[in-house]
Amino acid sequence: MAKRQKEREKIFVLDTNVLLHDPEALYKFSRHQIIIPVTVLEEIDSFKRSPGELGKNARTVIRHLIEAKATGGGNLSTGVMLSSESLLRISTEIKKDAIGLLDVSLNDNKILLTALHFVDEGYRVVFVSKDFALRLKAEAIGLESEDYESLKASYENLTRGCRSIFVEKPSIDTFFKEGRLSIADAVVQPNEYVLLTDGQQTSVMARFDHHSGLFVKLSQVPSMWGIKPRNVEQKCAADALLRDDVKLVTLLGPAGTGKTLMALAAGMRKVFDEGVYRKILISRPIVPLGRDIGYLPGTKEEKLSNWMQPIFDNLELLCASKGDETTDTMTWVIENKKIEMEAVTYIRGRSLPKMFFIIDEAQNLTPHEVKTIISRAGEGTKVVLAGDPTQIDNPYLDKDSNGLTYVFAKFAEQRIAASVFLEKTERSELAALAAELL
Repeated sequence: MAKRQKEREKIFVLDTNVLLHDPEALYKFSRHQIIIPVTVLEEIDSFKRSPGELGKNARTVIRHLIEAKATGGGNLSTGVMLSSESLLRISTEIKKDAIGLLDVSLNDNKILLTALHFVDEGYRVVFVSKDFALRLKAEAIGLESEDYESLKASYENLTRGCRSIFVEKPSIDTFFKEGRLSIADAVVQPNEYVLLTDGQQTSVMARFDHHSGLFVKLSQVPSMWGIKPRNVEQKCAADALLRDDVKLVTLLGPAGTGKTLMALAAGMRKVFDEGVYRKILISRPIVPLGRDIGYLPGTKEEKLSNWMQPIFDNLELLCASKGDETTDTMTWVIENKKIEMEAVTYIRGRSLPKMFFIIDEAQNLTPHEVKTIISRAGEGTKVVLAGDPTQIDNPYLDKDSNGLTYVFAKFAEQRIAASVFLEKTERSELAALAAELL
């Protein structure tokens, strides 16, 4: 009877990367047993002095364990009850007769041997890890494994923005004449961009205005430092970027679709031409593509210049498009000190009022990091997240679990947010062919 009871009881063995990805993961497995191998605890302890989000998350996990011990009764080796009605244990046990199969000098293998120990005890064990390769190894030795599903949103199910809605031609004529249209049975989100079409040759882009409940024309896009939208998607992006009532804009799309350039051009217009915001703040996660070149000498500004070079490239293009001498315009822009570039690492703790805040390559951020960044926005600040969820350099994120996809999904129905997918490459003919063929 006891054996059958154990088989019905599911035990979750958590990998280190799960807790570092989401320190609240301890509370996400309601009414189950949670096992933390002592090796995981040792790894978390080794990260507690790390700078940035990694160290913060490690310290948060340790604090949760201390609080659990204080409030849950008992001790962590035999199990303490969490507020989620889960039993939490720290285990030193490993499956000793399987030591010869796995190299115990590797921490990953020690964690798997702990999971195997509880299988031998008769429990149904699920190993939870963000590491795909380790999950494969777990399955190879007979363990049930799964990814950590909390803080995820399905990339494939995201609203793609410029979708089509079929209407009668007279309705489109009314829209052209009056600039607005009511569609009773349309299911749309606030600030969603749609293509109104009669299914023949007549179509027009529209935005759903949640205030009036009507579909309205896109605003006329002025020249943004010499930049004009080249396609329908960019027109939608420009509309969202230039509207002051939209406080959060997410731009998704592959390289060359104009995400960063459009965001920077809109920021330049809003700061330098209209004075709506007092400064442009641009930030990127410090995640290298390919093999890292190692230590960079110099001051913080000198180090950042290497990571921010793509921003300088776009800025130089915008300055050249003004028609004046590029070097003089660039110098004037920089000396005005209205453009600030900062690593994501140094955003924590800041309050950022009345800024046009651009976070580039946001797909390399975790949901917790994005939350930290957006929560820095002060009164009158607009936040723009740009990136491509299919091109991620962080080894523990994928197109569903990264911060950009997560924010896109969570803010889909919020009246102060707008999202646009950009899929057409406009950088050059060569870039467009590379995106299509490679």
